[in-house]
Amino acid sequence: MLRLITDHVPDPVLDTALSSALLHRVASGEIGPTLRLFTPGRMVAFGGQDRARPGYAEAVDSVAGLGFTAVERVAGGRAAALHEGTIAFAWSTPHQDPRVDIEARFETISSIVVDALNRLGIVGSIGEIAGEYCPGRFSVHTDGRKVMGVGQRLVKSAAHVGGVLAVHSADLINRPLIPAYRALGYDWNPDVTGAIGGSIESAMPALMSAFVSAGYALRTSWFESETLALASDFAADRHPPIS
Repeated sequence: MLRLITDHVPDPVLDTALSSALLHRVASGEIGPTLRLFTPGRMVAFGGQDRARPGYAEAVDSVAGLGFTAVERVAGGRAAALHEGTIAFAWSTPHQDPRVDIEARFETISSIVVDALNRLGIVGSIGEIAGEYCPGRFSVHTDGRKVMGVGQRLVKSAAHVGGVLAVHSADLINRPLIPAYRALGYDWNPDVTGAIGGSIESAMPALMSAFVSAGYALRTSWFESETLALASDFAADRHPPIS
């Protein structure tokens, strides 16, 4: 049984902290495997690679000036933009040694997303496209444009698989990433940023059906008070540190 939470909160910082809190509670055995599928607010999630770049502070300032909240991403990778035309996913699973199945988890989520696209009449493929933002070999693309990116974070006894599927408004992904990536000094091609088209209302059920088809029995759940309290404690850490 896989717990499914579709709720989110308006504050992108707290919303991101909720995924981190779920990961830690799954790792401790307090709750079982949990999947979040939700539509986020406008944010740019920065990773460890970004913090090491000399233009990091400028990048954070640039996205804030465009109305995107800067947060520290839970999963690894470079900066990625999320907005109301995307579906974010955060999947926490217990594992005695989460390093063992890293590639298998990537393959699973990418295949599920491709299946969801097929249900919408869209042909999706797995693999990195030259010039894509936050490049990765388990990205999903359609018609030569990236529509899904994914990363992982491992903690003792659990793994987090997190990422975003662009449903519409690919321009809103590029809007903050163009100045951010310029400041960070990354080479990329905004022309290969894409979206699948259609609506959140049609894409979300397709994703849920793809999870069920992959063998995961979904059970609708919610944020327990303990998760909300822990997320509040974590929220301060989701602001990108500037030094």
